[in-house]
Amino acid sequence: MVTCACAKHEKASMVIINGNVLTMDKDNPHAEALAVSNGIIIATGSSREIRRYIEHGKTKVIDANGRLVIPGFNDAHAHFGPVDPDYVELRYVTDPSVISMRVRQQAARSDKGVIIKGGHWDHELFTDKKWPTKELIDSVSPDNPVILSRTDGHSILVNSRVLKESGITRDTPDPFGGEIVRDPLTGEPTGVLKESAIELVKIRESKSERTEDEKAEYRWNGYMLALKQAAEYGVTSIQIPGEADFEMYRKIKQNGILTARIDIGGTLTYDDEKLRRYEELRKEYPQEGEWIRFGYLKGFMDGTLGSATAMMYEPFIDDADNTGLLQMSYEELETKVLEADKRGFQIGIHAIGPKANNWILNAYEKAATVNGRRDSRHRSEHAQILSEPDIIRFKTLGVIPSMQPTHCITDKNFAEKRIGIERCRWAYAWKSLADNGAMLAFGTDYSVESLNPMEGLYAATTRKDRKGEEGEGWIAEEKLTMEEAIRYYTLGSAYAQFMEDRKGMLRMGYLADVVIMNSDLLSLPESEIMKAKADITITGGNIVFER
Repeated sequence: MVTCACAKHEKASMVIINGNVLTMDKDNPHAEALAVSNGIIIATGSSREIRRYIEHGKTKVIDANGRLVIPGFNDAHAHFGPVDPDYVELRYVTDPSVISMRVRQQAARSDKGVIIKGGHWDHELFTDKKWPTKELIDSVSPDNPVILSRTDGHSILVNSRVLKESGITRDTPDPFGGEIVRDPLTGEPTGVLKESAIELVKIRESKSERTEDEKAEYRWNGYMLALKQAAEYGVTSIQIPGEADFEMYRKIKQNGILTARIDIGGTLTYDDEKLRRYEELRKEYPQEGEWIRFGYLKGFMDGTLGSATAMMYEPFIDDADNTGLLQMSYEELETKVLEADKRGFQIGIHAIGPKANNWILNAYEKAATVNGRRDSRHRSEHAQILSEPDIIRFKTLGVIPSMQPTHCITDKNFAEKRIGIERCRWAYAWKSLADNGAMLAFGTDYSVESLNPMEGLYAATTRKDRKGEEGEGWIAEEKLTMEEAIRYYTLGSAYAQFMEDRKGMLRMGYLADVVIMNSDLLSLPESEIMKAKADITITGGNIVFER
């Protein structure tokens, strides 16, 4: 039966026919076709019914030819921004000597004094699983400062030049919430800085030889590359945690080339001046907007499991004196949450360990008690490792678990070694959270992980290594069905940004953000999920990518 929001003879600017349409609409879960006008879905139904909206010579007709049609992917947590062509990419490196080689190559292309940046290395993937040291890059980069971020972004490796210019020595004390990793024999810094110790880096970069116009063009091209990548992956909405460049996205939109909808937030604070500025941005980019919106205020409670800085109740098994690095006291957390909540802001706090998640749930609960209960949809960004009693509190408090499934299949390689199987039981507990009534929102944590949603869908439905493995998957009782995983990557993410009434479903009156896949994700064998691709990506009724 056709569902529409149009006059009987209204014609469409675009129709998709002969599709396997997964609408995410519980009242009309499947269809064959849909019609679009002015960037809005005006009808769904059978191909025969939707053909009525075709106006010869004016309506763009896409024959899906039986392919899967789903809402555009909505990445609920992506550190999205311009792609740097000079970035030294180290993702999935298993041999540390590759880091030396790639830094050497970039140094050869760089002027003296120019900072070499790169990252996404993960020492848990190294054959010896040891933390890297500055010696790995010192000899290949004597004339350039080098800063290489760990894959989680919570630790960096720097060369001796950076340590020297920053004044970081064996006598430099660890800052609150951070650690300067030191050689156990000499006490000298190894080159690895964790959490707030990263802020100790102070280096003077040589003056760029690019003109201001050239730098502007370089940056613009970086944004174009990023948006192109998102469109190729079928990502039509992106929620950026923390601050980003509103003006750049507005300029891109004014030029008619913004291909993804963008949410940008701010930093969780109790500073009145900053909060007033965020209030102005909220008025300028209201949540009722469709392309560029003010999102939520982002805070950090702890670090990561990979860097052994997540807040735990008990020490790490492989680091008996360490229970993680809190990034603020509970008193500071509560003060910030109460003030931001009082002013009506949505709040999202990075919380990995069970203690961090407990603390932020406590602060959200206190805010509801002091300021009054409202539909705040505060968020735990990552919600990775929980204690069982806290799982039901997400539903009770209306808190969104904003989760990134790929973290599970990255971290499972070392999680049991670090915290033991008992504490792992409630790690990446998607199914338990959902079964207890929480609305999950899925994303990638790009560029910590790949922006490709297929990796997340694979992780959520298999909980297996990317190379594949036998068995039912790690803690298999937390696996999701493919339809559930897609739902949290579309409608769930829309709910997290208060847009479930116009985004995340293929339904009349909803934004025409659509992906036509090259494979039926609902029936693919596990080994084929990450090979699936978007054939056509549509944002606002316009084709922004076609393979």
